[in-house]
Amino acid sequence: MFELESPIYFYLFALIPLVGAFFLFNLYWKRRQQTAFADKPLFQKLSPEQSTFKSVLKLVIVLAALACVIIALVNPKMGTKMETVKRQGIDIVFAVDISKSMLAEDIAPNRLEKTKQLVSQIINQLGNDRVGIVGYAGSAYPVLPMTSDYSIAKMYLQSMNTNMVSSQGTAFNDAIKLSVDYFDIKDTSKLIILVSDGEDHGDGAEEAIEMAKGKGVRIVTIGVGTEKGGLIPLKDSNGKISGYKKDQKGENVITKLYAEVLTNIATQTKSKYIVGANTKEVVEEVKKALDKIEKSEFESQQIADFESQYQWFLGLGFLLLLADIFLLEKKTNWVQKLNLFNEKKHE
Repeated sequence: MFELESPIYFYLFALIPLVGAFFLFNLYWKRRQQTAFADKPLFQKLSPEQSTFKSVLKLVIVLAALACVIIALVNPKMGTKMETVKRQGIDIVFAVDISKSMLAEDIAPNRLEKTKQLVSQIINQLGNDRVGIVGYAGSAYPVLPMTSDYSIAKMYLQSMNTNMVSSQGTAFNDAIKLSVDYFDIKDTSKLIILVSDGEDHGDGAEEAIEMAKGKGVRIVTIGVGTEKGGLIPLKDSNGKISGYKKDQKGENVITKLYAEVLTNIATQTKSKYIVGANTKEVVEEVKKALDKIEKSEFESQQIADFESQYQWFLGLGFLLLLADIFLLEKKTNWVQKLNLFNEKKHE
């Protein structure tokens, strides 16, 4: 087993053909200068020990040394042993409201983007917890199953938009039920972090809340929006606002934050409602909520303990450069006898 710490340095291999091309150009230039100075037979008499083979050999050594240094920068790592790691944490499902009302701009840049900021910052503060993501509007949609890979989780989070669910509205019932079904390990501490503006156009969440309580799942709710509310912008293909959502009477729809709905959900599961206006305060409140939940061992896995191998390549590169320094361009007797380049001997 192996891994590469900094594969971006592989781009430096582009230097090798450049160095080779420079050597060939330099060799061509020397030959031109030699021809201008004297013809080939005369020059061989003047400099009988000049070796083309040695020049080529020195180039090969320098290129090999450069390749070794580049590989050392990449730092290949070998897995030398296996060890068991026991991880303790909480299973957390983020239930993210992606209904059209989340496009309202009463919170900058809009409610949905603010939600992504909040969830991303919360994930940044986690340690050994597993996370999953559910999107919901008029129905719930599985976005990301439980994982401990936070970079993947944030990538999926950023891809969420209001077009992921065709049926509009906000159905907390479906969102909570799907989130509860996400918990794939029985004996773990479980938490749902539900982020929304609180508008519920479904049948209510009472049934889902009872289901969550029966399985020991707590629900922290975060309200994104303002009580004053805002309009829901409609954008064209270029992302420019072309108008605002209207009701059946042709009047602009004003969407507001319904904090009491979110407070009720949190209270029934012995959790807390958090106002999602200030990112730093939200992260602190979530951390306090997580500290009150008992951590459980939810995963034991075998991982490879990788050790860096860069020193071998760096050492070999240094030895090659050292050999290049002491390697003269004069012919050696045994190479001269081989006559690799079919050079004629001149008396």
